Amino acid sequence: QVQLVESGGGLVQAGGSLILSCVASGSSFRINVLGWYRQAPGKQRELVATITRGGSTNYADSVKGRFTISRDNAKNTVYLQMNSLKPEDTAVYYCSTGWGIDVYWGQGTQVTVSS
Repeated sequence: QVQLVESGGGLVQAGGSLILSCVASGSSFRINVLGWYRQAPGKQRELVATITRGGSTNYADSVKGRFTISRDNAKNTVYLQMNSLKPEDTAVYYCSTGWGIDVYWGQGTQVTVSS
């Protein structure tokens, strides 16, 4: 079992920045890939970025060049630095991890970007 707790969401104007954090606890030693996903109202949940334990990253095209995912393995924490935010980035952002058939999600944190 893994517990994920996100923080750092909020309201920001377009062009602004936010940093999200997600702390993993429980069987965190099993974690390889950590990811950020988001779900806007009326839309499906979508991948934002992932990072492996070794630091390899992957980004959705819509956030490349604006968002940066990073992690601190010693603190079992993954971050999402979000710059040049746009109104279309408004969503609930979720941290996720998993292995095999087990998938774990955090409770989500709301990010709202005003125009």
